Amino acid sequence: QVQLVESGGGLVQAGGSLRLSCVASGGTLAGYGMGWFRQAPGKEREFVAAISWRGDKTAYADSVKERFTISRDTISRDNSKAVYLQMATLKPEDSALYYCAADMLGGGTTRADEYELWGQGTQVTVSS
Repeated sequence: QVQLVESGGGLVQAGGSLRLSCVASGGTLAGYGMGWFRQAPGKEREFVAAISWRGDKTAYADSVKERFTISRDTISRDNSKAVYLQMATLKPEDSALYYCAADMLGGGTTRADEYELWGQGTQVTVSS
């Protein structure tokens, strides 16, 4: 069973950058579409970004377009082990627990209920 582990979160000032990583253990991410979601206290989990298993299609929430970039490792498609979220020009409203998720259909959907595997999350806090 593939498990997902996020890292890279932390405390950063507004305008700063962070790079989140999501690494698979117990298997590879080959064939999986991957997504990043976030959840702030008192709010519902929301879609952030997604990428298809081939890496040829990406999608972003309007709130993060032009600031965040999703990518996946390019070592080998069949042995893909990681997906990344490069975050720039961070704002206090980006503060949340960030989760990565894997979609077995491979498309990289924007819908949380279409992802089968989830990590435990990594906290991002942006100070003003």
